[in-house]
Parts: sequence; structure tokens; C-alpha cells
Amino acid sequence: MHADFGYIEEGKLGKPYNIRLLKRLSEYALPYWRIIALALTVAVAITLLDLVLPFLTKVAIDRYILSSYEEVIPDKADKAEIIKKYKKIMIFSNDNKTAYIHRGDLKDIDPADLHEYRRDGVISGTSWYIFDTEKYTMVEKEAGERYEHIILSDGRIALTKGVIDGLPAHLILSARSSDFNGLIKIGIFLIFVLLITFGLNYLDYYLLEYIGQNIMQDVRVALFERIQSRALSFFNRHPVGRLVTRVTNDIENLNEMFKSVLVTLFTDIFILVGIIAMLLYLNWRLALISFIILPVIFIFTIVVSRMMRDAFRILREKVSKLNAFQQEQIAGMRIIQLLAREKYQMRVFHGLNHENYLAGMYQLKLFAIFVPVMEFISAVGVALIIWYGGGRVISDQMSLGSLVAFVSYIQMFFRPIRDISEKYNIMQLAMASTERIFEFMDNGEMIPDPEFPVIIPEKRGEIEFRNVTFSYDAGRPVLNDVSFKINPGEMVAVVGATGAGKSTIVNLIERFYDPDKGLILLDGVDIRTIKKADIRSRISLVMQDVFLFSGDLKENISLGNESVTQADIEEVAIEANAKWFIDKLPERFSQEISEGGTTLSGGERQLLSFSRALAHDTDILILDEATSSVDPETERQIQDAINRMTASRTTLVIAHRLSTIKKADRIIVMGHGRIIEQGTHYELMEAKGKYYRLNLFRESYNEEK
Repeated sequence: MHADFGYIEEGKLGKPYNIRLLKRLSEYALPYWRIIALALTVAVAITLLDLVLPFLTKVAIDRYILSSYEEVIPDKADKAEIIKKYKKIMIFSNDNKTAYIHRGDLKDIDPADLHEYRRDGVISGTSWYIFDTEKYTMVEKEAGERYEHIILSDGRIALTKGVIDGLPAHLILSARSSDFNGLIKIGIFLIFVLLITFGLNYLDYYLLEYIGQNIMQDVRVALFERIQSRALSFFNRHPVGRLVTRVTNDIENLNEMFKSVLVTLFTDIFILVGIIAMLLYLNWRLALISFIILPVIFIFTIVVSRMMRDAFRILREKVSKLNAFQQEQIAGMRIIQLLAREKYQMRVFHGLNHENYLAGMYQLKLFAIFVPVMEFISAVGVALIIWYGGGRVISDQMSLGSLVAFVSYIQMFFRPIRDISEKYNIMQLAMASTERIFEFMDNGEMIPDPEFPVIIPEKRGEIEFRNVTFSYDAGRPVLNDVSFKINPGEMVAVVGATGAGKSTIVNLIERFYDPDKGLILLDGVDIRTIKKADIRSRISLVMQDVFLFSGDLKENISLGNESVTQADIEEVAIEANAKWFIDKLPERFSQEISEGGTTLSGGERQLLSFSRALAHDTDILILDEATSSVDPETERQIQDAINRMTASRTTLVIAHRLSTIKKADRIIVMGHGRIIEQGTHYELMEAKGKYYRLNLFRESYNEEK
């Protein structure tokens, strides 16, 4: 069982390596830099609007809900010094004996001065409201009495809070209509901000998804293109499940990083900086008190993040093992059911599934610890603010609105910290996926095209092996100094025992591999100097194991070649003896078949592969065990097709059955990677060598059957 572990060992993804991977990814992000810049701008705008909301609450409380003034009697202290320091926030009475400071402006007075002024009675502690003359006249008229008041230097009237509180509710609303109107304006502005934020959030999410989907699409296309260009040895070493995981899951992780990390991480950092700035602006002393919890937050976050990163790695490993097991078992379900091994496979699956469950639960436990602890630390931060800030409010060194805004900002402060912690894990997962993707992209296991390819002017179909030696594994040659030549239009058969090197000859002609030594010539030209596409466009290969794609029959014959018309498809089906069974299908050439053509018999699949070979009308035909697994009647039909197909083409046949190779112009007998003998069927039978013994063995085997 092959398992794609899908994780990176501890320490492998170091900081320099992460930077290199990000540089590689930036190549795919560069074409979208304008959209990325727009997304960042939108994210900054959203952050600024988010920071405005608590400040609007502060303004509403301090300026309108609690819009009272403190009375100041400058004569009780050094009047000149008070005026010099705090004239900007003071409103004087008409006789200059008293002045008034809005409660929200008391925070601008030095705490030492404020304490001294309260102690000496300079600030009386009496709360006053200030109205314009028209409102005061209306209040007197409605109430039917005259109140003690102070006329200010700007013509407005000051009344004590006690007077206002004693008025009927409708008169209080009338008297404080400006405050009420101010609250309405803030409410309208707040709704406006929320609507803008909603629109910007939609735009930001759309842009991030657009960027992520496009980059993911580009990387997936590039990766699939690289996979297609790999040599067959690459696919021999990498299971299908692993390759599919690279093109799907790993690239999806990249999408998560682009849309959830790179842009929003910047936003989270920006909002943290913005909150810190706002806290320092509102009250730097209280801000410093609240910052006491920051080291605890960062240490805890780093520790848990590292543990969660390891948990993600373990979970990825278990998921990959589970996926690989399922893919392997489904592919081999026929063998499992044939040998009645369902219970055993269920026990293995149960074990892997339980390991995956435990890994998932470990990750959940860490997250279950992280969230409540962060909430607890947040509550501690709020408690510190209420304890210290509440005292400041009581002593008039801080406004109530500032305290409320402080609490809101502190609660906002923990959201990006949680996001950064989660995004750190996403980034680690994405970096691991990125490494695996670029590992596949950078894999040099491919058959390169020549830098300056040779174009063969006249296609004759001549194939020559000249002293060819080849091995799949170093030190274990499959072919050893093999030389032969197939003339244009000649039919040559290659026979030999299993492992003699027959199929390797086919792989080398198709240039799926390059020889270790020697030359392979096509029309007298070394195939390493010809483009692979040009070589393969001249060769039709019919194999023993026919692979059919999901789709209809005509697509499986044409394989997307637009030059092959419907008339051509029907003609080659007749020539390949496939028309008879296609006409029996309900939809004929439009009949849908599943992957692998499981709804067709082995002989029908083989006849379709002959049709496919004829449709591409190549000058070289290779038959690799094309009749080894069909019944005699189907073999006769296939043999008729072969006789027609080989009449005008250079043909290489690899087969065990005598009927397939008896008419060959020449037969090459292989053994242990070498050519043992060659000649026509009758010449080799008269020589009574290896070929003769192989035929005697087959005849006795057929008689026993």
C-alpha cells in the first residue's frame, strides 16, 4: 500500500525556506498585483471603519448622553495660571466669576491639577447644562416659573443638573433637543458606516476569492502540464492518489493561504496597530495598564500555535494514509471480494480511521483550550480596564464614553490575535503543500526535447536499434547490446519469455525512456534529436491492457483530434472489425462508457483500440500482446483487422500466440535482454532453437487445455 503522508518533517520548513517558497508563489501572484493592491486598500478602509465604531460610541456618550459641564471658580486658585493652562476648554460666565468645562474635557486637565482643584473647591463638582436663550425661555414658559441661572459670555444660559432633572420628561427632551438630535445624527452616520462596511466586505471577499481562484487555476494548470511532461519512471514511483492530491487538495490549501492569510494577515496587523493607537489616544495610562496582558497573550499564542502546527501535520499524515488506503482498496475490490478479505480490510480500515479520529480530536482539544483561555485573558483585560478605568471615571480623570470605547477596543483587540494564530496554522499547512507542489514541478525526471529538433523530410517508417543497452535500475540491464533493423513496410515480431525485454523495446521506440548506451534511429535519425510529439505522432500503439476514457465511443476513438471526422470514425471502425458490436449499442458511436470501459468485453475494448490506431493513420504500428487475452472468435476478428492494418505500415508485433506472428516478415527471439535468434517462422522452426522450443511448449499447453 502506498501512502502519501502529505506533511513536512519538523524543522524542514524553516524561515529561509518559507521565504523562497513565497518568492516562487509571488511569480503566480504578480499578474494580479493591481487587484491585490485594490484588495489591500479595501481591507485598510474596512479596518478604519471598524475603528470608528467604538469611537462613535464614546462621542455619543460623552457629548450627547452625558453632556453636562463642571463649574470652575478660578478665584479660589491662581486665576491667571488656570486661564493660561486650560482657557481652550473653558466657557466663562458673563461676569467672569465662574467658568464651565465639559465633563468630556476633564481628561485634558493634568491629574495632579485636577486633584488639587477638587480639593480646593476650584472645581465645585456641580453638574450644569448649557442651553441657548430660546430653549431656556421655552422651558420657563412651559414650566411656568423662573429658575436660577447663569448667563455666559457667549449669550447662552447655564442651569444646574438638579433643575433639569426636576423637569417633566417632555420638557427635558425639549431642553436637550440638541443632544437628542446629535444622537440621531450619530445613529444615521453609524448606519451609513455599517452599510459602507457591508459593501466593502462584499467587495473584499469577492476580490480575495477572485485572486485565490485565479492563482489556484494558474498553479494547477502549470502543475498538470509539468506532470504530463514527466517520464514514465516518474509515474512508476508516484501513486495516482498522490498525484491527484497534489493537483486538488494541495492547491486548494494555496487558495486558502492567498485569500485568508496574505491579505487578511496584513489587515489583522493593521487593525492591531490601529487599536493600540486608539487606546493610547483615549488614555495612555489606562492603555499601558491594559498592555500588561500582551506578553501573556503572545507567549500563549506562540506555544499553542506550535502545538497546533504539529497537530495539523499529524492529521494530514493520517488523512493521507486513509485516502491512499481507500484508493487502493477500491481499485482492488475485485480481488478483495474474490478472496473474501472484506473483514480483514475492515479491520485495517478501522485502525486507520481510528488513528485519524485521534489526530482530529487532538487538534480539537488544542483549539478547545485555546479559545476559552483567550476568552479568559480577554475577560481579565476587561476587568483591569473596569478596575482602573472605573476609578478614573469616578475621579473625573476619564470620561465614561472613553471607558466604554476602551472596553470595545480591548474586545476587538483579541479577534485579530486569534485570527493570526489560526492563519499561522493555515500558512504552515499551505507552505507544506507549496513545497510538495514545487517539488513535483522541479522534478527533473523527464525526457527532454532537443534544443534544436530535427525534422525528417521523408517519412519512411524505418526503425533501427544500434547496440542499445538499457536498465530501469542501475546495475540491472534489461536490454544488453541489442541491434536490429525494421525496414519500411516490414512486419517484425519480437518473442521471448517474460522479462526478456520485449515491452522495453516498445518503451524505447516511443521514447518513454532513453537508452543508457547505443542509438535508436527513426528513418536514420537519432530519436533524441526529434521532438517527442513528432515521434509519437507517427506511431500507433495497441497494448494488451486497453485504457478507455469516460465519455462516448467516438471521443475514445478520435481522442480529441479534430481532424478525425465522424465519417473517418465509422470507416476505421469497419476496418478494425468493431462496427458490428458498436451497431448493437443503443447510442452507437454516442454511447457513453465508464472509465476503463468496464461495460465492454475485453475483445470489444481491443477492437476499439485498433479503431483508435487506424483513426490517427500513422506509418508505424506497434502491437504489444494485442491478442493475448481474448477468445478464439474475437482473436479471428482481431487477426483480420491486423492483416488489413499491417498491409501498408511498418509493424512491430510483440505476441505469444503463433497465429499473430506466423505471417511476420521476420521474428526476433529475445532472452535475458539479448537477441538469441531471428528469421522467418519456418526458418526458426527448422533451426530447432529457442523459438522452436517456445512453440512446442505452447502447443503442449494448448493440448492440455
